[in-house]
Amino acid sequence: MSSEPAAIRRLGPADLPLFRKMNALFGEAFAEPDTYGAAPPDDTYVTTLLAKEHVVALVALAGEDVVGALVGYELEKFEQARRELYIYDLAVHEAHRRRGIATALIEHLRTHAAERAAWVIYVQADHIDAPAIALYTKLGIREDVLHFDIAVEKKPSPGTAGSE
Repeated sequence: MSSEPAAIRRLGPADLPLFRKMNALFGEAFAEPDTYGAAPPDDTYVTTLLAKEHVVALVALAGEDVVGALVGYELEKFEQARRELYIYDLAVHEAHRRRGIATALIEHLRTHAAERAAWVIYVQADHIDAPAIALYTKLGIREDVLHFDIAVEKKPSPGTAGSE
């Protein structure tokens, strides 16, 4: 039996169907189907995004099914010549939890981070998400910080000014 509970794969530009399944999994796992499915990006946007070296989209596959996924972003730092990786989304389908899939996804990202000479991987968790906190505590050092969302004022699209 393999040490990985599912096959882990990094998505590339040709993986549009798996990308769509990944977003559906996030929508279901986070109970946010509209966030992940109401206005999906078009194929050109997705293929361009998945071609970027600093964007890491990993899926855990059981056959053709996406049963887990992780999206991370590599950030180049100014204070030193080094990189950090930020885990933005991580989810495992409810029926496949407690099988080591999230850990396998993070370990795969850890290998990628080492290949990219990253200094650290970091992630945030909500105070009420005990399973995520337990997982991240097992793998890293906890820092208690505050997270702030700063709204960005939307600018009118070209050609729409004065058309009200």
